[in-house]
Amino acid sequence: MKTRILINILLLVWVFTKAKATDYYFHPSLGNDTNTGKSPEQPFQSLSKIKSLNLQAGDAIYLAAGEVFKGTLIIENCSGKPALPIRVESFSWNKNASNTQAIIDAEGFNNCILIENSNFIHIKNLSLTANGSGQLEKTGTMRVGVLVNNATANKNEGIIIEDLTIKDIYFEPKGTVRNADEVKTANGTQKYGWGIRLICPNAKGSIEHVKILNCTVENVSHTGIKLTGVSQNIRNITIKGNKVWHVGGPGMQMSEVRLVHVQKNEIKFSGSKNDSRNWGRGSGLWTWGASNVLIEHNSFMNANGPGDSAGAHIDYNCDNVVLQYNFSANNAGGFCEILGNNYNCAYRYNISVNDGYRIKGENGAFQEGKVFWLSGYQGNEKPRKGPINTYFYNNTIFVSYEQASKIAIDNTSKGVLIANNIFYILGKSQTVLGDQTKPDSKNEGSIEQTFFYNNLYLKAENWPSDAIITDKRPIIGNPDFRNAGGLTPEDYIPKNKSLVTNGILIKPIEEDWIGLLNGLNPEKDFLGNHINGKPFIGAIKAD
Repeated sequence: MKTRILINILLLVWVFTKAKATDYYFHPSLGNDTNTGKSPEQPFQSLSKIKSLNLQAGDAIYLAAGEVFKGTLIIENCSGKPALPIRVESFSWNKNASNTQAIIDAEGFNNCILIENSNFIHIKNLSLTANGSGQLEKTGTMRVGVLVNNATANKNEGIIIEDLTIKDIYFEPKGTVRNADEVKTANGTQKYGWGIRLICPNAKGSIEHVKILNCTVENVSHTGIKLTGVSQNIRNITIKGNKVWHVGGPGMQMSEVRLVHVQKNEIKFSGSKNDSRNWGRGSGLWTWGASNVLIEHNSFMNANGPGDSAGAHIDYNCDNVVLQYNFSANNAGGFCEILGNNYNCAYRYNISVNDGYRIKGENGAFQEGKVFWLSGYQGNEKPRKGPINTYFYNNTIFVSYEQASKIAIDNTSKGVLIANNIFYILGKSQTVLGDQTKPDSKNEGSIEQTFFYNNLYLKAENWPSDAIITDKRPIIGNPDFRNAGGLTPEDYIPKNKSLVTNGILIKPIEEDWIGLLNGLNPEKDFLGNHINGKPFIGAIKAD
């Protein structure tokens, strides 16, 4: 009885609050900022009007679909509520209009949308562009599609960014050409355009419970989606169902974050050089200083650049970063890249096709491409310290005749498990030195706590014999894929069932008391087939 009364009270509070909420309508040609703005017949005109509205929980901003709004949409010091967010979305004046998204053109401004020190904001179904051509605002070194910023000591939370089309975001005017050395810098030093950014520079503040859903980011001069925190103060983030194509830097990048779930995204042509304003280097995704990050069911394809530019890589100072069920193909830098001072990170149940084709010294490349790389690099000022407790199992790796399969393993690594993988290498395999700023140590010595067993190789020489670690119980044979070299996961279903059914159960590395996110033995394979406790080799169970 008491529970029912409480529910009724909460419902009444919600109804009362909702009744007080206001809908505001905007149209760039039919509107006027002296109108009431509270109906399609009396719309406001300019985005700058929003600053004076004193937005409250449940309020909505409706922008005319198919129309172009010039300038920046700013939501500053505003707070909705969990069940009553402040909403910004498109509204169709003409029900027959083909374009269902309002367009914000921030050419010359710093941001298309700025959300600052605000809570429970829902941005949905808009098209954003800002294609260089000068700067109207007096300050700023970057141009962003959506910037969520919190420089205060407060917690900002409950931001949803959904169904946005973000395209052509450039700071510099068209025709600007970067100097040749710019791409060699760690993250670029010049002015760039970015897709979606979360920035929280105050360690006492935080940005939490943010969702970035079903957005398209295309043709920006640097990173598509980027999270930049301090002391892991960006937390509980979901990045799902997005398409990030032809960006000049990484597809996605996250620094000093915690509890992030990246799933079902499609990232193609990161590090793109299709515009002279692009940086021209970038992995599909990479993490730095990150904890508890799950990266699954994504596709990473065609990453480009003279350094890094793997499908997805784990930069230094991370822990508990797990990549699983991802499809990685034709990425210049490689497939698995784990740098120094990383703990309990894993690549498992992924498929890699022709990753790591880059050749050092060709076309400006200053790093070799690598299928498998464990590096001791943890910054220029610190000594080498390889990753600790690295798990690499049940992956399927295909490399064509045309390229070499290269591996590099720093001898400062400690705790390495490599098991149940398929290495289908048609050409040669070789060891190379890691080369992050300066080469890693030679492939000599030994690595403590190594478990390297039960991997399947098309040929005995698929794993180089001079590598610092080698398989203690290799299996040689042809898994007989449906279509080796194809670019769909189903192409890598093995038909030679008898060869791939003898997998081993994955157990913790010696002296590892932590393990991995969601345990060591997942319940499903790459395609969602139940494993039912019967280990196998590769990412997909045999037919």
